[in-house]
Amino acid sequence: MLSWEIFTKNKMDKIDELQKKIGIKFKDPQKLVLALTHRSYLNENRQLKHSNERLEFLGDAILEYWSSQKLFTKFPDFDEGQLTNLRSLVVCTQNLAEIGNSLNLGSFILLSRGEETHGGRENISLLADTFESIIGAIHLDQDYQTVDKFLTKFMGKNIDTISKKDIYKDAKSIFQEIAQSKRGVTPRYSTISELGPDHQKIFEVGLYINDELIAKGSGNSKQRAEEDAATKAANIIV
Repeated sequence: MLSWEIFTKNKMDKIDELQKKIGIKFKDPQKLVLALTHRSYLNENRQLKHSNERLEFLGDAILEYWSSQKLFTKFPDFDEGQLTNLRSLVVCTQNLAEIGNSLNLGSFILLSRGEETHGGRENISLLADTFESIIGAIHLDQDYQTVDKFLTKFMGKNIDTISKKDIYKDAKSIFQEIAQSKRGVTPRYSTISELGPDHQKIFEVGLYINDELIAKGSGNSKQRAEEDAATKAANIIV
C-alpha cells in the first residue's frame, strides 16, 4: 500500500496547498506524498513500505550539483577547496531548514505521534532532509529544468549574496555545518603531538567524528592546526 491510499480528503487538500506554495503541479502527486513521508510514520502505518530517505539521497546529490554549477560559474578563479567551502555555506542545514520554515513545511510532513511530540515538525535537520526529498521528487516527476527553476526561486538568494569574503570564514565553523548535515554530529579535536621548542612549537591535531579519525592538521598553534584539519576534512566528507 502507498502513502497515497490512506490519505483523507483533508490531507489531500494539504498536498494541493503545498503544490501551490512551491509553484509545481505534480504529474504524480504520490511522489510528493512520498517526499513528505518520514521513516517514523512507517512505524505506525505498517502497511506502508517506503519513506522519503531514497528521495532525500537523490535530492541531496541534485542540490550539490546545482550549487556547484552556480558557484563554478560565479567564481571562475576559485580552486576546488574554496568552492567546496562556499558550497557548504550555501547548502548548510540551517539554510535548507529556513526555506522549509518559509514554506511551513513542518505542517505537511507525515510523522509518527512520538516524533511529533518530540518537536519533529520544528527539527531543523528533519526540515532540511524533507526539503531535499522534495527536490528529488520534483526531478523524478518533472525534469532538471524544473528543479533548476525551483531552486533558483527558493535558493537563488543564497548564491547571489555569497561573496569572496565568505571563503575566509572560520574553517572549523564551515566543517561543523558539514558534519552536522552529513553525519548528524559535532566534530571533536584532539592534540596528537607537540614538537619543537616552546618558541617554535608545531602542533598536530586530529579531527574526529564519533571515534573515527577523519583528518590530521598541523600548525604553529592549536587553533591553526585545528583549522588545517577542518579544511582537509571538508574535502573528505563532502
